[in-house]
Amino acid sequence: MNIDITNPIFHDEAKATAHIEAQRWNGEPTCPHCGSLAVRKMGGKTQKGMFLCNDCRDKFTVRTGTVMERSHVPLHKWLLATHIMAASKKGMSAAQMGRMIGVTYKTAWFLCHRIREAMEGAAPTGPLGGPDGTVEADETYVGGKAKNRATRKPAKKKAVVALVERDGRARSFHVANVNAKDVRALVVTNIDRESALLTDESPIYKKMGKEFGYHGSVNHSAKEYVRGVFHHTNTAENFFSIFKRGVIGTYHHMSEAHLGRYCAEFDLRYNTRELTDAERANEIIKGGIGRRLTYRRTDNVAA
Repeated sequence: MNIDITNPIFHDEAKATAHIEAQRWNGEPTCPHCGSLAVRKMGGKTQKGMFLCNDCRDKFTVRTGTVMERSHVPLHKWLLATHIMAASKKGMSAAQMGRMIGVTYKTAWFLCHRIREAMEGAAPTGPLGGPDGTVEADETYVGGKAKNRATRKPAKKKAVVALVERDGRARSFHVANVNAKDVRALVVTNIDRESALLTDESPIYKKMGKEFGYHGSVNHSAKEYVRGVFHHTNTAENFFSIFKRGVIGTYHHMSEAHLGRYCAEFDLRYNTRELTDAERANEIIKGGIGRRLTYRRTDNVAA
């Protein structure tokens, strides 16, 4: 983790506000209600950080229309939490986050999920692969093992499917069932049909593989993991190895209701692996624009 904790944006509310305003508006504030540029900053202690739109006459702050809207957590703590999650390769638990930024567990839990919502908003768009691209598809299961529980059975395992470009982007999804119908819907809507698709020997990929420029597979059940230098799913396996370390070492449990956001979190860090931690945090701030996550949309589940 590479965070300069002495940076004023993590301690000074005015500096934090200015930093987020720069990321959102780049010096040109825009009304989130009507899109007008005819805005002015209001003065006075009670109107600190408030803008007034001269067209629609609505007031707003840099929080308005973002995942930070209606949050009572100071912006400098929002920034610190965002940088911590951006820099934590295997994630950061809500309990540890609460201790680090000085808020209650409940506040930290909701804050982390809001940041994950922003991470989902920062995801790159467009199909994976292309005429010269190769995409690997693989699935894994999240959940505990019965042999590791002394008193009760673990929760039902939850399936995650990952689509990973070679030397490129990753997208992972929680699916209710690993079958040809559910997985095909993800594969064909997220991968360019001209791509080369690499999978394991699972029968769910056989028919859908014919819809792509090329389909190759390796037989894991026969302990075939690489054939030549091209046929393998090791890129997807590497993505899952980091994801699983986060499950086992950091989160321990991911509820099914929120698993999609955890997927977005690991996708974002993977897709921005060439950026610095600070640059990644700024991408998350921008990804939170136009997104909301209210407490009603979350279950009070520890994770």
